[in-house]
Amino acid sequence: MISMNKEQLQDRIYQYWLLGRFDKPIGIFILLWPTLWALWVAADGRPSFHVLVVFVFGVILMRAAGCIINDYADRDFDPHVERTRQRPIASGKVKPKEALILFCVLSLVAFLLVLTLNTMTIKLSVVGVLLAASYPFMKRYTHWPQAYLGIAFGWAVPMAFAAQTGTIPLVAWLMYLAVALWALVYDTMYALVDYDDDLKIGVKSTAILFGDRFREIIAVIQGLSLGLLVWVGYLEDLSGVYYIGLAIALGLSVYQQKLIFYRNKANCFQAFLNNNWYGLAVFIGLVLHYSGIF
Repeated sequence: MISMNKEQLQDRIYQYWLLGRFDKPIGIFILLWPTLWALWVAADGRPSFHVLVVFVFGVILMRAAGCIINDYADRDFDPHVERTRQRPIASGKVKPKEALILFCVLSLVAFLLVLTLNTMTIKLSVVGVLLAASYPFMKRYTHWPQAYLGIAFGWAVPMAFAAQTGTIPLVAWLMYLAVALWALVYDTMYALVDYDDDLKIGVKSTAILFGDRFREIIAVIQGLSLGLLVWVGYLEDLSGVYYIGLAIALGLSVYQQKLIFYRNKANCFQAFLNNNWYGLAVFIGLVLHYSGIF
């Protein structure tokens, strides 16, 4: 058995913390907002406390697990990319085997949480884990890994409806598609940061696929996603305050277009980060609607 002193143990924990990206909570928020959208709509603004706790912790755990399996899959690519070469696996501070074990542990804990919910949600969670585990390998085979990420990230929406109501109505699938398209948008912005490095090492992405038309294509996808959220509002008979939230989200989308206009790396990353406020704006609109204040 390998023994470690206090400093070595602290460093090991710190490397695992970095591996799960707990130092960068933007990923948690950007996954949490649509989960909360779904829970609030499914429960008419009053989600079960138990279901809410399970999903919040589930998002935190599965986001970390997703980051870990992503770094494991990219362990041969990350050392050649400026933004990722200092990550724990790429820098050799965490062994790939350790990463796999940690991924399994986090996924297991998340699954144990789901086991406290109904059967439909448990079945859907199995699909969710498979999507999360397979996503990182898509960039080897298709230029659409960002779309696959959207499919994986959005899966929390039907799960939330299933957990809260035991059903997955049309509005849930519309919201799921809106979230999947939104994820395609922000992950393409994220991929624009690595555009030059990805071209050199042969990694596929929508940022590369869209070429010089990336701004126009992203704008169309942004419009489709917002249009679906408008449809959700119509079907649920949501009040004007919800649409104010969507209007703010539209304004943020326009601002993101300005940021990515010249494909500057720093600005593209800021556009990605700005999507946190997009998700929050929609959620606040839902909360205010169901609060009955407006």
